Amino acid sequence: MNTVTRPILNFSTQGIHSGPWVVLSHALGCDTSMYDEVAANLGCDHHVLCYDHRGHGKSQASGPFSIEDLADDAAALITKKCTGQPVVFAGVSLGGMTAQALAARHPQLLRGIVVANSTQVYDDAAKATWPARIQAVQTQGMAAVLDGSMERWFSAEFRAQHPKTVAKARAVLAACNAQNYALACAAVMQVNTQATNPQIRCKALVIDGASDIATPPALSDAIAQAIPNAQRASLQTGHLGATEDPSGFAELVRKFTRSLI
Repeated sequence: MNTVTRPILNFSTQGIHSGPWVVLSHALGCDTSMYDEVAANLGCDHHVLCYDHRGHGKSQASGPFSIEDLADDAAALITKKCTGQPVVFAGVSLGGMTAQALAARHPQLLRGIVVANSTQVYDDAAKATWPARIQAVQTQGMAAVLDGSMERWFSAEFRAQHPKTVAKARAVLAACNAQNYALACAAVMQVNTQATNPQIRCKALVIDGASDIATPPALSDAIAQAIPNAQRASLQTGHLGATEDPSGFAELVRKFTRSLI
């Protein structure tokens, strides 16, 4: 039997070891630091695991991959590190795509999923924007996408009022390996969980950002309509709601987790 060699993922854990497990999965071009405040908040009453996707942060890179590969990466990590307990898996953007695929492929590992600022598929117009971004980083490096990403990630009001937080996120994106980022963009471009979302049986919470121009609230509506009995919530944020309003994001996750007991 052939065994799949999975990349080694960087991760950290914190919080109350006797508490319910919450796994936090970050957005494209980010790393675990986007959850620093959320993890500290949830750590008061949860056992929190944060990890870097392959090719991000301190995790090992790989060749081309799919969203399903990221779900399998997460499943392997949960199986190894979460002491056999089912988890609540919360993901923003790329992490939210991973959450959807994980729930379909590895339901036995989950108590529930939180899908934030994400989509189940891109329409043709949105999908057509990704090849240019891939080409830009391959030819010009990460500098080519920094300004546009900050405009998509954060609301205009937040950018004006919290320049240090924006600068921190910008630095993480700038430090990405351009080829690894391009591979992740290719995976995101091809996301399509429309067929499997109706098969999800675990509880789900779908969160949008009211000012999110990258994945507008209508895309969260579509996810919630596809997943049976999904709950809906909204934050007054841009695309990275967990960074822009960490306390609000953490409280939504906490309430969701408590509802599963």
